[in-house]
Amino acid sequence: MSQAELSQAGAAPRSPRPLWSLGLLRSEITMTFRRWRTLALLAVLAGVPVLVGVAVRIETGRGRSGGGEGGPAFISQVTNNGVFLVFTSLAVTLPFFLPMAIGVIAGDSIAGEAHGGTLRYLLVAPAGRTRLLLVKYATTLTFCLVGTLTVALSALATGALLFPLGEVTLLSGTSIPLAEGLLRALAIAGAVALSLVGVAAIGLFLSTLTTSGIAAMATTVGLLITVQILDTLPQLEAVQPYLFPHYWLSFADLLRDPVYWDQLAKNFGLQAVYAAVFGTAAWARFTTRDITA
Repeated sequence: MSQAELSQAGAAPRSPRPLWSLGLLRSEITMTFRRWRTLALLAVLAGVPVLVGVAVRIETGRGRSGGGEGGPAFISQVTNNGVFLVFTSLAVTLPFFLPMAIGVIAGDSIAGEAHGGTLRYLLVAPAGRTRLLLVKYATTLTFCLVGTLTVALSALATGALLFPLGEVTLLSGTSIPLAEGLLRALAIAGAVALSLVGVAAIGLFLSTLTTSGIAAMATTVGLLITVQILDTLPQLEAVQPYLFPHYWLSFADLLRDPVYWDQLAKNFGLQAVYAAVFGTAAWARFTTRDITA
């Protein structure tokens, strides 16, 4: 090949880098789930159903029903069917434990890299800001699913050990076989994971605003607590349907026959709006940010 041909080949435009990379995503997910902090969060999530199950078992041994008025949803059914421990544990962990864990992972996603001095090197490598942000968000969503399944599987194992298993009586009074009940439990776990999409986007956005992972995590958790309080005030009834946790417990409608889709659809639509708004804000901030660390 002549020198001119070599020069022309060297000057040929490179194809644009794709916005998605399975290799980068696989590396990010592996690194995230190898951290002791992530494993500790999953251990805490797995421990909640065990504590609930043991508490109900102790109360049952004292001659009590194991649940009562004002207790967590479905808890009065746990002693009759261990599958209900799955629903109870998800209802217990969804208001705080699961969102808090998501806030820790999402809040640390960008800010933690900046604080550790690795963000600049990630961008020097062929990652790109948009692709890196997408991978970070996808990793957080993966943790949403893994965290929710951790709660569900721990609850199912605990319920099977401490209580009998059998037909599942739905909220509408219909009884379904155990196998269908387990499928409903899996669907509920998926609905709970989708309910956390908005929190993940908010945490990612806050993570782009600072170089301190602790500050981003604390702000995300603080915002979560504040919004949950606002969602309980009667004076704010007009705005509460627009708050991201308002429809979280709509997963209970999957335990009806037929399923009530109205509240579920509102929940998923609201989470999509939050993901779009705060995901766009995170992208706008991150792609224009001056990376110095």
